[in-house]
Amino acid sequence: MLFALKKILSALLMPPVFSILLAFVGLWLARYHRRTGTAVVVLSLLSVLALSWPPVADALVRSLERHPAVAPKQLPQAQVQAIVVLGGGADTVAPEYGVDVLSRGARERVRYAVYLQQQTGLPILATGGSTGGMRAEALVMKDVVEREFKGRVRWTEVESLDTRSNAEKSAVQLKAAGIERIALVTHAWHMVRATRDFERAGLQVLPAPMGFKGGQARKLYRLLPRASALADSSLALHEWLGILAQHWSLDR
Repeated sequence: MLFALKKILSALLMPPVFSILLAFVGLWLARYHRRTGTAVVVLSLLSVLALSWPPVADALVRSLERHPAVAPKQLPQAQVQAIVVLGGGADTVAPEYGVDVLSRGARERVRYAVYLQQQTGLPILATGGSTGGMRAEALVMKDVVEREFKGRVRWTEVESLDTRSNAEKSAVQLKAAGIERIALVTHAWHMVRATRDFERAGLQVLPAPMGFKGGQARKLYRLLPRASALADSSLALHEWLGILAQHWSLDR
């Protein structure tokens, strides 16, 4: 229940839903204070336009990409004992396959985790639980790793529903196996919050980010507002909201 409430609240606070709600507030205000209401409506429209502009989206995403990419040789140098890969969302059953499949983001993460495993020989832990009666995402990740990418998953953590519980529940399994130093695989824009959660769970973390989005080539078409830029802006703002919530929980 709490997980669902968090998802609903997050959706309401993110564009474009928040901008649409703000526009409705402006229309309501305009009935009593025409100038104020009109200003609120214009502000809501301008916010959607600004967040749909690729340079703005790139800046928001780059603000999160603080950890650089790692070379495989850095893992043994840092005495890393295991690779932990975070789930990124499992899709519903794909009719063409008849089984649960990974989202694009999760698939990118496991591909990179297998690449690191192939270069270092380190074991992989996949973490991600289940919502809506689906299989646990970690189990879907294990299938994809072993069937499609020819890697191997040693541990699966199948109970967590968010990054914080990913960290806490994964740490229990890893510490039971005598593992304290990990390479953490997730998207670059997600790494700041993920690293803090895993360190808070008592693990020593070498960030191994992938899927860098910021700093793409400046082509003419990227100067025009587009839906994909709005999606990137929403993703970045969602992550910043998560970071703020993380700071609030640490300060309590």
